[in-house]
Amino acid sequence: MRDAELGVSCGERPPPAVPRSAFRVSPSGRGVAVRLAPEGWPFILPGWALVLLGAWVARGSPWVWIPEGALFLIAVWLLVFFRDPVRAGPRGEQYVIAPADGKIVEVREVDELMYLKTKATRISIFMSVFDVHVNRYPTTGTVELVRYHPGRFLHAASDKASLDNEQASVGVRAARGPLLVRQIAGLIARRIVTDGAVGARATQGERMGMIRFGSRVDVFLAAAGRPALRVAVGDRVRAGASVLAEYPS
Repeated sequence: MRDAELGVSCGERPPPAVPRSAFRVSPSGRGVAVRLAPEGWPFILPGWALVLLGAWVARGSPWVWIPEGALFLIAVWLLVFFRDPVRAGPRGEQYVIAPADGKIVEVREVDELMYLKTKATRISIFMSVFDVHVNRYPTTGTVELVRYHPGRFLHAASDKASLDNEQASVGVRAARGPLLVRQIAGLIARRIVTDGAVGARATQGERMGMIRFGSRVDVFLAAAGRPALRVAVGDRVRAGASVLAEYPS
């Protein structure tokens, strides 16, 4: 476990991470209404610019309102996709918190050889294009491994995606032992962002990165830690809020 090649990439590293999510709208000073991930601006701004341009052109042609309506729906969807809501939930070293929004598609025992180097329980979360795609640290600790692996873009819910797809793995040394989080690109995902670097502090529930446009996140828990699972296949979870597993007291 300790002899893992910490912090060394396999293949080309992804582009540099973008700073923490920002952009807040607070009506009447009563708290955050909207927070958007900064990775969304290259899509959101052109999208809404096209909407405004389409509305201006449509003044002289009623038929233009048909594609204009489609552009408006896409622009709204971009706001929904890149939202980064503030999340609260159980906190503490005994809890493993969901790193992603989505549906539990698989829970199985596997041999995790990259970082844990032992038998582990793998919990797989599939994110549809309507889920929040900002990922969060499931526990507090020190980042010991950040490794990027180029690959294919198979459907993220399939079992082969965990082995063959483009992915980034983050190993965290926590109070209850090591834990691995793997961000996996999906069929239409083309960008994985991983914020942390080796030696950085991971804080439970805080932003870890994001994946653009439909993807999957796997969490590997060492079986030796005897974590009690709190989810099952088919359950929906929320990043930073839902408990995936709990370690014994």
